[in-house]
Amino acid sequence: MAPGLSGRRSEVGTSYAGLSLWWEDQGEKVGARAPLPGDLDVDVAVVGAGFTGLWTAYSLAVADPALRVAVLEAEVAGFGASGRNGGWCSALFPTSHARLAADHGVPAAHAMRLAMQATVDEVGRTAAAEGIDCHFAKGGTVVAARGPAQAERARRRLAAARQAGIGEEDLRWLEGPEATTLLGADGVVGATFSPHCAALHPARLARGLATAVERLGVSVFEATRALAIEAGSPTARPTVRTLRGRITADVVVRATEGWTPSLPGQRRTLLPVYSLMVATAPLTDGFWERAGLRDRQTFADHRHLVIYGQRTADGRIAFGGRGAPYHYGSVVRPAFDRVPKVHHALARTLAELFPDLSGVEITHTWGGALGIPRDWHPSVGLDRRTGLAWAGGYVGDGVSTANLAGRTLADLVTGSDSDLVHLPWVDHDSGRWEPEPLRWLGVNAALVATRAADRAERRSGRPSRLAAWTGRFTGG
Repeated sequence: MAPGLSGRRSEVGTSYAGLSLWWEDQGEKVGARAPLPGDLDVDVAVVGAGFTGLWTAYSLAVADPALRVAVLEAEVAGFGASGRNGGWCSALFPTSHARLAADHGVPAAHAMRLAMQATVDEVGRTAAAEGIDCHFAKGGTVVAARGPAQAERARRRLAAARQAGIGEEDLRWLEGPEATTLLGADGVVGATFSPHCAALHPARLARGLATAVERLGVSVFEATRALAIEAGSPTARPTVRTLRGRITADVVVRATEGWTPSLPGQRRTLLPVYSLMVATAPLTDGFWERAGLRDRQTFADHRHLVIYGQRTADGRIAFGGRGAPYHYGSVVRPAFDRVPKVHHALARTLAELFPDLSGVEITHTWGGALGIPRDWHPSVGLDRRTGLAWAGGYVGDGVSTANLAGRTLADLVTGSDSDLVHLPWVDHDSGRWEPEPLRWLGVNAALVATRAADRAERRSGRPSRLAAWTGRFTGG
């Protein structure tokens, strides 16, 4: 292990603190809730106690307190991506405004954007109302342009936003001096800024939501892995099979995101791709004077290979990015949470952004799987014929989107004809991923091409044509 890189490696199952910085610092001693005691009959069964499942249960309980709602979780609430992500509660939606407008019309695209923006505030409002101390700080997002190629790409995206009717109040360009005041990273020549993002502590939010739904009368069963979700029919209600019993319900909600391929019949529904993170020790006041992020803005830059960071409430940088390989057969394993080569690359990237951090202690390393649909388009829906509902495919933008999904599912289940049930992602069909070995070859080739495009741009200062090729695999 390189100097300065000393990630916590507690084994999952003996210490949940080892899952991430957030789990070590989430403010409670974690023990699993009771598992499913046997067969059960409810109105709504939710499979998965991450953000999607918990927000769905919360929204259902608020909408109709008489509903019998049960949540099943294979491990403990917040175990998956919900307790391991970068803590960006943003209005980002993986499907572009232009594509939504082309597929569904301009009004629908605008409605989706406004719903996502409102969701950022809804998460903060609900956390405050429920007394969840998740360190919510709405400072916005600054995305740096570091060099001419990134600046050109940023300006093109800004021009497309203006053409779509997105104004300065939602996304604006910062010239060099203003950009470096917000984000004092190396090589910044400008930046884009959006106010529609909050930094938060994701594990505190997930664990707090689990407590909140129990207060509202929802049953949360942990250590209860769903073996299969079985569709309903005109003569039978949908069911969830587990080793501990069967749950029969009027509606079963699949809220399993990156773990979806482990369910029978879902192998090619979502692609589990790993995003990895590192965190520094708490940094000095002198560093923060130079680095900025005074309002805890989240930050990234305009490279092709995604990176993301936040200033934590206790003065660290939590920093992550893509770069881990896709694993053949859509396999998800604890061993994939930590890839030393990728964690070292993240630490180097952080030191490139902030040279003062060269040699700083990296106290935590971790990772987890997120879910990617074939067309990079999240969806939420309810099939009343089978009684099966679903939400997911957030492509890493799920902290806020899961809240919108939960509220939308609650309206679909209860039959509320709200604006949410008419948003363009409702009942969207993303299609299925290719069979192996095609998806393994395609996805990992796209990853190699993305890295190569960034290297080429750093050398030449010009946008890379190679990056356009990756659109074949990223819904572009």
